[in-house]
Amino acid sequence: MTAPRLPLVIGHRGAPGYRPEHTRSSYELAIALGADAVEPDIVASRDGILVLRHENEISGTTDVASRAEFASRRTTKSIEGVRHTGWFTEDFTWAELSTLRARERLPAIRQSSSSFDGQAPIMRFSDLLQLLDRASEENGRPIGLVAEIKHANYFESVGLPLDELVAAELTSAGWNSGDGRLTVESFEKTVLDQLRSRGIRSKNVFLLEAAGSPPDLVARFGTGADSYASFLTRDGLRMLRRDVEGISVDKKLIRPRVESEKGRMSSALVDDAHAAGLEIYCWTLRPENTFLARAFRQGPDASAFGDWESEFASILATGIDGVFADQADLAVAARDALFGSRGTV
Repeated sequence: MTAPRLPLVIGHRGAPGYRPEHTRSSYELAIALGADAVEPDIVASRDGILVLRHENEISGTTDVASRAEFASRRTTKSIEGVRHTGWFTEDFTWAELSTLRARERLPAIRQSSSSFDGQAPIMRFSDLLQLLDRASEENGRPIGLVAEIKHANYFESVGLPLDELVAAELTSAGWNSGDGRLTVESFEKTVLDQLRSRGIRSKNVFLLEAAGSPPDLVARFGTGADSYASFLTRDGLRMLRRDVEGISVDKKLIRPRVESEKGRMSSALVDDAHAAGLEIYCWTLRPENTFLARAFRQGPDASAFGDWESEFASILATGIDGVFADQADLAVAARDALFGSRGTV
């Protein structure tokens, strides 16, 4: 009998519960803490270099605002219908971006992580691919990659086609071998389709918000764009299976429930996704009170850890295929407590 597959633990931007996100030490720590895969966010520089940042606006995650030589680059842009003021990766060359240093994005919540501010440069996508190859060899286990492509429609509009840039990088680095390590995800299904047409052999995962519509569809159809919610119906999920292998959603959409007649935890969305032939993942498992569902918060301190063990366990027990976590060790501990050594990852 084949052992059941345990849910994957994916280091969300590395290990940002402990180190500033998207830095080398953050990714290395996530792997050391037992993550099965890591998840970078991919944006582009002016000269077409893929860089790892949560957003293309970087004032909250780098020291760019304190750099006098870049003061004139501060500007306001509309990204997917929302106005943002700050500094944007597409206005810098990689040579310029490489001089910046990373900062903790949530310093009020993660003061320990913010103590590492200013120490690490930002990374290129190519740097992470090399890190993962080396880490897989050193750890004797494959470390997976779940690459999130950010704002593809916007970047294409400014002459930086992320599908072309990502496909070229993956192929050049030997990551298009079809060995199962590569997953690509996006809130825009168009870019996933484009990558597939370019011959990229990845598992494709469509990211779905709780509200709103995919930005690529809004750009094409305006107010007539299909909503995220329409894809989460049983018919919508079956239609998605024609083009993607999985979906990934905000954890609040999982809604774990105890089946009284069976005494097991389940989720209607997890069951519906599996019935449609899709894998399903959720984001983001975080132990701090401010991120936990109200039932699991303990005490008034937003940055203190609440009853994360119970929330993590309730989600992992639904049959979900994987979870994104800011502290990979805690997600692994919750998985081990729930499943022990049964199954495989």
